[in-house]
Amino acid sequence: MQRMTFGFAHKWPQEAVRSLTSTIGLIVFTLLDLLDFFLCIFYSFIDGFLEVDTSSCYCHNRGEQRTNIDGRDKEAEISETLYRRKNIFRDLGLPILRAKRDDSIKRGSLVGNRWSDCNCESCVSWQLNGDQKLHVVVSEPSPVANEDCKGKPTENVIFLHGFLSSSSLWTDVVFPNLSEPAKQSYRLFAVDLLGFGRSPKPRDCLYTLKDHMEMIEKSVIDRFQLNSFHLVAHSMGCIIVLALAAKYSKSLKSITLIAPPYFPSSDDNVSLTALNRLAERKLWPPLLFGSSVMSWYEHVGRSICFILCRNHQMWEWILKLLTRRDLHFMAVDLTKHTHHSAWHTMHNVICGGAKLMDEYLEVLNKSGVSITIIQGDKDQVVPFECSHNMKLKVPLAEVKTISNANHTTVIMGREKEFMRDLEQIWCFSGK
Repeated sequence: MQRMTFGFAHKWPQEAVRSLTSTIGLIVFTLLDLLDFFLCIFYSFIDGFLEVDTSSCYCHNRGEQRTNIDGRDKEAEISETLYRRKNIFRDLGLPILRAKRDDSIKRGSLVGNRWSDCNCESCVSWQLNGDQKLHVVVSEPSPVANEDCKGKPTENVIFLHGFLSSSSLWTDVVFPNLSEPAKQSYRLFAVDLLGFGRSPKPRDCLYTLKDHMEMIEKSVIDRFQLNSFHLVAHSMGCIIVLALAAKYSKSLKSITLIAPPYFPSSDDNVSLTALNRLAERKLWPPLLFGSSVMSWYEHVGRSICFILCRNHQMWEWILKLLTRRDLHFMAVDLTKHTHHSAWHTMHNVICGGAKLMDEYLEVLNKSGVSITIIQGDKDQVVPFECSHNMKLKVPLAEVKTISNANHTTVIMGREKEFMRDLEQIWCFSGK
């Protein structure tokens, strides 16, 4: 009896804190539901006043456009998470006053940035130059030698970053730690994905998986005539890499996936599962709360982008003044996108792509290509079981767990070790 009393007394504070946190969370997200509801009305009228060509949001029912909106293949589908996000006030069927607008997005019809997007020189340079290719940083091999560690010709490696990041993850952190022999053997391509970094951020694009794939093909694979290559990706980039790998399975040398967001697609609602797992509506940890706000609330997220991204030069100046040093590339990358590009990529690639992952993995499993999965055991962004679930799907894949590493420090802080792992993968893989 005393033991039971002691156990109850020991657990009671934890249960009280959990209940209090849950109650506060319910209040906060109810208020965010209400705020997003009213912001929907606000943006409807202000966009109609300030923009000549505009398109509707996803607050009202456009379920008929949920799949294959223009007859293209499955990679071009629009994720159901765009329409099935829960909002108490919309679900009650309350009427939403909105200006009359065109719900369709036609290629070439929405060229310039929105009034709520940044129009500084760096953000619109792709429009001024007429450049419709991705920004790609190429590290050419040293001219000293052109044979790799197995005596084969120089090999190509394509690097894709994750969500709200850029090629700087690779060029500033990874590339400088390449060993001298590897510098003579590999040509490295670090890509700014469509809608991020210095790459184009078109408004007439829904940033589907197919849109991302086509731009990588156009900007890297076709442009540099790559007949064989290794693929390396972090987080969201892993989904795009798997789509490319399934298409170019005969050209692949190896695949390295760092913290891949994988959820078995046997679940009929896998897209919603991905949204709930990666952006669960919780107050803690803060990173998860930020992800939930930006992923569940279209108009609240747009307002945050208006404050931060549209005025990124001002914030960068203030931070430099306060810290008296150059900003870390991760801080700069957080604002190097538009709300339109980030919002659609989150839903159409990360969530929508979840239902295609098993299909891609089956193709790669049959091809026998070398797959290595790396994830930190302290990752609070991508659930740790994602890597092991992928291992179950592809038994030949190798899983490397990095102790005491989170979603970022699985690479940063251990750059040399990470680069040695990559070089070993490249050196001992190949067809």
